[in-house]
Amino acid sequence: MPLSPGIHYLTPTVPIHVLDAPEPGPVALIQAGIHGDEIAGVHALEELLEAGLHPQRGRLLVVPTMNRPAYRARQRAAPGGLDLNRCFPGDAGAPERERRLARRFMDLVLDERPALVATLHESMKRYDPAVTPSFGQTLVYGVDPVPPLVTRAVARLNDARQSEQEAWSPLYYPVATSSTEVIVDAIGCVGICVETWMGFEEARRIEMQKEVVAILLDEIGVLGEMNVKSFGGEA
Repeated sequence: MPLSPGIHYLTPTVPIHVLDAPEPGPVALIQAGIHGDEIAGVHALEELLEAGLHPQRGRLLVVPTMNRPAYRARQRAAPGGLDLNRCFPGDAGAPERERRLARRFMDLVLDERPALVATLHESMKRYDPAVTPSFGQTLVYGVDPVPPLVTRAVARLNDARQSEQEAWSPLYYPVATSSTEVIVDAIGCVGICVETWMGFEEARRIEMQKEVVAILLDEIGVLGEMNVKSFGGEA
């Protein structure tokens, strides 16, 4: 059953912000902090929520920090733990915290059936088509052909970039064991991994993550034009 509007918890320290619009529309789910050393997305979602982010149509679910122990340690995985992004679809009875959390999140996805699932990441390597893997400044997707939403979002991000180094690219890079791929396979949504490059200053990376979120939510039909401008994206 879908969650009521308000704040719910996957664990005592992992809140889900559920925001309903006055008009019907699609459901979007945005999460960050699945890797604890990728902090810009966490800060971006917290700042957007503090600024009053709210859908104009449909429904928006925001999980600012999926993996709190890893985030506290500023490590990809919690000390002694598993890579949460490789634990999906999870297991409610597993001894590992990450597999239990992955199952709770997967159950949320199955109940809500979002049209868009976006997870905010960061990369040490700036994207270079000749270097595999390299992810910085890409919107990563795992289905062929590229979802039109990805193409449109990349074009809008590049219109707003402040330098050539900030240029964004779509990147087809299927990883069958990633959370996004498992979710896309399960419900047929658009799944995107947002990857900013860690070569930029933290403050700029946070702003870019906010821009991406605003544009993706606009493209899926959840965030209206005025809200896009308010929260960092170019309408």
